[in-house]
Amino acid sequence: MARKRKDVTEILVEMGSIKPPAAAKAMEEARKSFKPIEEVLVESKIATEEDVTKAMAIQYDMEYIDLDKNTMAVSDFRLLPADLIKRHQVLPLGEEGGKLRIVIGDPNDLETLEALRFRLNKPLETCLAVKSKIKKHIERLFSEEQKSIDEMIRKISMDRGTSIDMSLKEQTKDGEEAPIIRLVSAIISEAVKARASDIHIEPMKDRIRVRYRIDGVCVQRDNLRKQMQNSVIARIKIMSGMDIAERRLPQDGRIKMGVDGSDIDFRVSTLPAYHGESIVLRILRPDNVKIGIQRMGFEEDDYNRFKRIIARPNGIFLVTGPTGSGKTTTLYGALAELNTPDRKIITAEDPVEYNFAGINQCQVREAIGLTFAKILRSMLRQAPNIILVGEIRDREVADVAVQAALTGHLVFSTLHTNDAPSAITRLIDMGVKPFLVASSIQAIMAQRLIRTLCEQCKQVDPDPDRKLLALLAMTDKDMAGKKIYKAVGCNACNNTGYRGRIGIFEMMMMNAEVRELAFKRSSSSAIRKVAIANGMKTLLEDGRIKVLNGVTTPREIARVTQTEGLVAE
Repeated sequence: MARKRKDVTEILVEMGSIKPPAAAKAMEEARKSFKPIEEVLVESKIATEEDVTKAMAIQYDMEYIDLDKNTMAVSDFRLLPADLIKRHQVLPLGEEGGKLRIVIGDPNDLETLEALRFRLNKPLETCLAVKSKIKKHIERLFSEEQKSIDEMIRKISMDRGTSIDMSLKEQTKDGEEAPIIRLVSAIISEAVKARASDIHIEPMKDRIRVRYRIDGVCVQRDNLRKQMQNSVIARIKIMSGMDIAERRLPQDGRIKMGVDGSDIDFRVSTLPAYHGESIVLRILRPDNVKIGIQRMGFEEDDYNRFKRIIARPNGIFLVTGPTGSGKTTTLYGALAELNTPDRKIITAEDPVEYNFAGINQCQVREAIGLTFAKILRSMLRQAPNIILVGEIRDREVADVAVQAALTGHLVFSTLHTNDAPSAITRLIDMGVKPFLVASSIQAIMAQRLIRTLCEQCKQVDPDPDRKLLALLAMTDKDMAGKKIYKAVGCNACNNTGYRGRIGIFEMMMMNAEVRELAFKRSSSSAIRKVAIANGMKTLLEDGRIKVLNGVTTPREIARVTQTEGLVAE
C-alpha cells in the first residue's frame, strides 16, 4: 500500500518554521479562497517562500537546490534551448546516466514536465528550488539581453553608410531580423519586464525620446537618433495594424506579443505632433485586473462597505478620479466578485481593454453611431442584472444610467471628478434632475493610486520632514508607537525606493441627509461636510493610515492628493 504523503503544513510544523495554529489558519484560508496551500502560506507571510519550497522538497522526496550557493557553469545551459528556459522557468544542472537533471519551482506543474519531455525526447530528473530565485537566476543569465538595446542603438547609429529605413526591410545574411525590428521588440520586451504600464516614443527636434511609465511615473530610457524616427514609427504601425502612409491623423491599434512565455496585449495610439508622430503603447496585463478587491488597498471598514454596496440589487455605484487612478481596475474587481452563473452582466466600454469570461462586453464605436447611450438602451432589452458603463460623459448617458438604476438594475460607472461629493453636483450640472440623482445613487467612491515602498530597501525615517507631516495633519498623537518610513532605492526598485502601487479611497455612502442636500442642489463643500460627519474617510485620511502602517511615505501622499503647500525638491 502506497505511503500517504505528508501535508506541507505538517512538514513546516515539524521543521519548526510555523506553529500549529498558523498551519490551521492557512488551511482554512486555502479552503475559502480555493488557492493552493503553498501560495496561501507565502502570500499571508505565515512562512517564507524558501521554507515552503524546502517542505515541498521533503513532501515529494526531491533534492532541494539553494541557488544562492550553487553557481552553474555556462556550458550546462547549452543543454536546454533558451526559449524553454525562459518560457518554463527551469534550469538545467547537467546530464547523468542518460537523464537530464533540471531545477523546477513547482513539483505539481506536470504540464511543463510533459512538454519538456516531449520537446527534449529524454528522461528527466527534477530538483526543486525557490521560484523567485530561479527567475532571478534566469534574468542574470540572460542579462546580456538588457544590454542589447544599447548595443543595437550604438550599431545602428554607427552605420551611417546605410539608410536607416532599409534596416526595417532587409534581413541579415544569416536570416536574422532587421536591426530596427529587433530594436523595437527589445524595447517592448524590456518595458514589460520593468513593470511599465506605458511606453512613450516621442519625436523631438533632434532626437526621439523613449520613456517608460513605471508605478505612475515616467522614466527616461534612452534617446534614439532622429534618423531612426520613420523606421521605428513604421515598425510599430505595422505591428499594430495601422496605415503606415497616414501621418496627418491620429490612429489606434493593438499588438499581441509574447514576452517571457506570457501573451501581452498592447493598446497603441499615434498622435501627429510638431516634430513627428508621438506613439504611446499601453501595456495591458490581464493579471492587473484580477488581483481581487481585497488587495487593492482597502482598509477593513472601507472593504466591508464596498462589499455591501456591490451586493445591492439596484442603484448606481460611481467611481471617480483622474485618468490613471485605477477606476477601471476597481470596477473590474467588483464585476469579477459578482460574476456568477446566476447573474447576467453587460458592459459598454471605450475601448474594451480586458476580456472576461462570462461577461458580455460591448465596444463603443462612435464612427458608426454605436455610442454609450445607444448600447445602454439596447442592453436594457437584454434583461441584465448588472450593467457597467465605462464613463458617464454627457446627460444622455447619465439619464439612461439613472433610469436603469431606478428600474431594478445595478449600474457601475466612472466620472471625472476630484472627490466623491463633487460627483453629485457634476451630474446635476449635466442636466440630470436632482431628485433622480438623490434617489438613484447608492454610493460614490473617489480614488488615487499611490506608490508603495520597496520592501527590499525601505528604512525607518528617524527625522521625518515636519513640514510634510503638518501638511498631512499628522500629529505626535497619531504617530505614537508608529514608525515613519522613507524611500531609499536599490536594484529591485530601479533606485526609486518604491515598487508597486495600491489605492487610497474616499467612500461616500448615500443616506437621508446627503440625499436631501442633493435634492436641494447644495454645494459640494456642504455635501462633503455632512458626509465626513457621517463617517466618510477622505483621501488624505486614508493616505495617513497607509503612512502610519509603513506602506508609503508622507511625500507620496502629499504628491498624489495634491496637498497645497508641497514644494517639490
